[in-house]
Amino acid sequence: MPERLPHTLRSDARDNRERILSVARSTFASAGLDVSMREIARRAEVGPATLYRRFPTKEALVTEAFTEQMNACTAAVEDGLADPDPWRGFCHLIETVCALHAQDRGFTAAFMSSFPHAIDFTATRERALRSVTELARRAKAAGKLRPDFVVDDLVLILMANSGIRASSPAAAAAASRRLAALLIQGFSAEPGPRPLPPAVRLPLMPVA
Repeated sequence: MPERLPHTLRSDARDNRERILSVARSTFASAGLDVSMREIARRAEVGPATLYRRFPTKEALVTEAFTEQMNACTAAVEDGLADPDPWRGFCHLIETVCALHAQDRGFTAAFMSSFPHAIDFTATRERALRSVTELARRAKAAGKLRPDFVVDDLVLILMANSGIRASSPAAAAAASRRLAALLIQGFSAEPGPRPLPPAVRLPLMPVA
């Protein structure tokens, strides 16, 4: 029995870590990044000391929780750059990024936040934005992307996409697809409307 104890402890620690990250992702997605570390610990059913031992700061928890989404976002940019048709690659990027962020408002908040101590997360984000700039340059050179597009417009896209409030995840995804199609038409240098995905009935915001 004593020989099995260290393995059991390592397994428990690993389970605690994964549970904390899972709870953090779902909580940040539903309530934003303002949720306290103590609340995350309560929902994960661990003590605050256990949480802080694995994630000393909220910055560390947020960046670790959204590493997978950041990698998916980076992969979408790389896929766009790899496409021999830069406009098609650009459109794929907008559609994929909108879909990723529609699934998780917490990731949108994390992506647009400043994390001075999260070097890897920040560097990955900056590298992705530089790649978006290069993809946009190619699409402009092909005469497909309007010449006044700037990478800061991607932040506007994320802000608009994160504002979608729908009755279900499926409705949010559908609304995001339509938004992406509208945005792509607005970015196109070629005149003429194209068919849009179906519209989605969204709930109106209540008056406080």
